[in-house]
Amino acid sequence: MARRDPHSFTDDTQAQTESFALRARIDFATQTIAAEVVLSFRTPGSGRLDLDTRDLAIDHVEDAAGRALAFVVHPAEPHLGSRLAIELAEPTPSIRIRYRTSPDASALQWLAPPQTRGGVFPFLFSQCQAIHARSLIPLQDTPRLRVRYTAELTFPRELQAVMAAAERGRDDNGALATHRFEMPQPIPPYLFAFAIGDLASRDLSPRCRVWAEPAVVDAAAYEFAEVEAMIGAAEALFGPYDWERFDILTMPPSFPYGGMENPRLTFLTPTVIAGDRSLVSVVAHELAHSWTGNLVTNANAEHFWLNEGFTMYAERRITEALEGAEMAALSAALGRRELDESIERFAKQPGMTRLRTHLEGIDPDECYSLIPYEKGYMFLCAIEAAVGREAFSRWLRSYLDRFRFGAITTEDFEAHIEAALPGMLAAVNAREWLDGEGIPASAIAPVSARLDAIEALAGKVPTTDVTKAWSATEWALYLENVPRPAPEATCLMLDERHQLTASTNYDVLVPWLTLALKSGYTPVLPRVEQVLADVGRMKYLRPLYTALAADPSTRELAQSIAGRNRAAYHPIARQVVDSILRVTP
Repeated sequence: MARRDPHSFTDDTQAQTESFALRARIDFATQTIAAEVVLSFRTPGSGRLDLDTRDLAIDHVEDAAGRALAFVVHPAEPHLGSRLAIELAEPTPSIRIRYRTSPDASALQWLAPPQTRGGVFPFLFSQCQAIHARSLIPLQDTPRLRVRYTAELTFPRELQAVMAAAERGRDDNGALATHRFEMPQPIPPYLFAFAIGDLASRDLSPRCRVWAEPAVVDAAAYEFAEVEAMIGAAEALFGPYDWERFDILTMPPSFPYGGMENPRLTFLTPTVIAGDRSLVSVVAHELAHSWTGNLVTNANAEHFWLNEGFTMYAERRITEALEGAEMAALSAALGRRELDESIERFAKQPGMTRLRTHLEGIDPDECYSLIPYEKGYMFLCAIEAAVGREAFSRWLRSYLDRFRFGAITTEDFEAHIEAALPGMLAAVNAREWLDGEGIPASAIAPVSARLDAIEALAGKVPTTDVTKAWSATEWALYLENVPRPAPEATCLMLDERHQLTASTNYDVLVPWLTLALKSGYTPVLPRVEQVLADVGRMKYLRPLYTALAADPSTRELAQSIAGRNRAAYHPIARQVVDSILRVTP
């Protein structure tokens, strides 16, 4: 057996999937999917084939000639799910599997009508990163094997289906509709994504459309109206956009991430709709993934920094091109503070603060943090500073070209950059960055006059004249700099002067609520409860539940809030909240 991904049963000596064809019938009443999938191999396969599954009921397996194949679903293993072992009696170019998903499929969230903005129709969406595709499709669930696919989804005709793939037509037949899609470019399985619900759309440009529930779509179209300029800026930096379309789906509030870079259809949290386009850096990040992550992908979760460190670098280059170097520096400064917090969170697991990690036996969702994002970004900045931006940009283009539509390891990165820029890895002490714990002392700090002005406040309460032109990033930096616990008088003055508890910008509101909780400023508690009931984004859940749980006087309240809202949170978010509160699911 040759398994190179610690989170997959995929064996390199066995047949490898080149593409799949999925036919799925969506049943909202039972919250299950009845499906069949045809896995086509790169070359005809025989002998044993191991696939990844999680909570799937496998009904039948046959070869390309329709002959039944013997199979065994092995007992589930922690974090991995169950190995589906199939015996290919003789060489076959493909196999067909009939199966059913579980109501508890970790890749799916089923929302009842009251959990949607419209309140009339249900909603379903998938979230396959990092290793959840196996709860939706039996397959080789590793980013090492990129696959093309076609899909047919059948569902109630009053609903609309969207998919991170090219649209290939819809047929209505009685009470049901069947919508067809095709992904012509090879993708890692974690980027398989779809949603079904009451959806409307607005075109933003010839290659960009925004989708959302009807009550939200116009606000979303306004918020994301400048996305075409982002695409143009990114193409000027990194080369042509290879995915044809960059559509956006504004998700229900329970979506656990800021965004998910599914090619052709990026998923975005509704919390970025602030009404003033102040939080659209999330769009820049997901767009940047079109090159760094989607085009060049980490071979497994142990090399996750190759996706996210490169994407933070690309995001800030886009921000610099569109908004100037000051805004990029402010973003980097906030990222450094969030990195420090993440490293502190893993004080008892220092191995998780490395870029090149070892994750055998570790759930990638449990070790998820901003470390690969921000430490990876800082490592690339160190290289850029050593060789100069022009040389680094040339190398980055060559890297994207060399590994285009591929999946690589940190060792592949090292070999490529060493060949292009000999001696540079040693010059920046790459081993300390890649395999060392924490942040190297040589890390370069961002430089910004606006950052200096915020730090000069040193915890003082600013006047409205000072803050009237502040971005959400500046507010977050200021609030992070306020010593905690802050005196009650400071909290009261901040709130009365700047109406922070009433803010609708979550990137300002949540840092404020976190500061207030850590300072024992109890007037914010009703607003905290409201936020934790309204949104499921982990960026906001984690600090608020952590602050509530850390204070004996509010720990019971944290338990109560989590219990009331648990059903509305995505399974991944529930796992995070449970880990904070140490609640048995």
